[in-house]
Amino acid sequence: MPSAVVSSSPRQDVVSPVAMFVLYQVAAWSLLAALAWGVSDTYPAAGSAIVLVVAAFVTAPLLAFIARRGAWSAYPTAAFRLAVVRPALYAQLILPVVAGAGAIGLAVGAFFDSARIAAQTTSGVALLGMATLLFVGWIGSRRVVVRSIDVQVPDLPPAFDGLRIVQLSDMHLGPQTSRKFLTRVTSAVASLAPDMVVVTGDLVDDRAEDTRYFARWLEAMHDASAPELGVYLIPGNHDVYAGWDHVACALNEFARARVLVNESVVVSRGNAKLAVVGVGDPAARGRTDAQGRSAAPDLTRAFAHVPPSMSTIVLAHNPALWPSIVARRVALTLSGHTHWGQFALPSRGWSLATPFLEHSMGAYRDGASMLYVHPGTGFWGIPFRIGALPEVARITLRRGDQAEITRR
Repeated sequence: MPSAVVSSSPRQDVVSPVAMFVLYQVAAWSLLAALAWGVSDTYPAAGSAIVLVVAAFVTAPLLAFIARRGAWSAYPTAAFRLAVVRPALYAQLILPVVAGAGAIGLAVGAFFDSARIAAQTTSGVALLGMATLLFVGWIGSRRVVVRSIDVQVPDLPPAFDGLRIVQLSDMHLGPQTSRKFLTRVTSAVASLAPDMVVVTGDLVDDRAEDTRYFARWLEAMHDASAPELGVYLIPGNHDVYAGWDHVACALNEFARARVLVNESVVVSRGNAKLAVVGVGDPAARGRTDAQGRSAAPDLTRAFAHVPPSMSTIVLAHNPALWPSIVARRVALTLSGHTHWGQFALPSRGWSLATPFLEHSMGAYRDGASMLYVHPGTGFWGIPFRIGALPEVARITLRRGDQAEITRR
């Protein structure tokens, strides 16, 4: 008899992540629909029908987004982002908690012959708890706080002693951004009478078309604050995802802000000079525009025209770049990116970003080099901030004997 042939080819029955996502959606929503059956004695099916309608409304957009490989078929307007995308994101945060609580209620309640009642109770409590948490986070996302960061820099030229820099970060601006919120940000910046304003990346919210909304706000902010030494911008990962070449082209039309990508500018007060260096973002590695240019970090190019003895401020969206910057003996690096996870316990030095990044929130010092990781001014995804409120940071440079950074 011929011997059996055993194939060594890879198995083809591995469930794809998309299929797993669909199965999870079906299982979770089916459980909730089953628990909602009979909530109304008059119309027993009403509860289940409502759950299934909600499931279809919040799941269909995500499946369409996935089917198009992470893109919408048309530019997402403010109405679409607020009425379609945002409910879908809220639902995906709530679903695992509520469905999980229902499943636990079923399992525990089965021991007391009241599985259905227990499951309805636990899922209801979970829904109320999540709704409360998200509401508190929504309120937090609408606040604007001013934080003072005092930075003592050895060898800072006396002319720059007391220099006021306002740092904004992670604006994620788009058509959905509240105009009242932007007005509060602009008023806060103007009230600080800054000498310089920097925006450390994630200027827009994933689409190049969003740049016009950012540019419109930037012009209003510039006119209100009129910083003596200028406004400086750098790219963040979301600006790269949006198509940095298109974003940069639109920004360069705004002549009163300087976009720095692996380049520097020297500002002066009298004969004293201070270098401001803007670094590209790691998300741009492997990406180039039509001219072959890249917005990926290139420290050699960024520092090419900075004298070694000059006091220097570096703008780097991703704080993961800081160790490489420290090696160049830079006085101060200003970063963002982490949002502090949009949920933080500042008194404990912890945020949702802490498990994933060595430098995730607040102030750090390594010898004579200092870093400030900004919690962000806008938000990404849903309007949610607890313990990491939207911030306008007032950074004051002081001449001193040793490097020191303090957040108040």
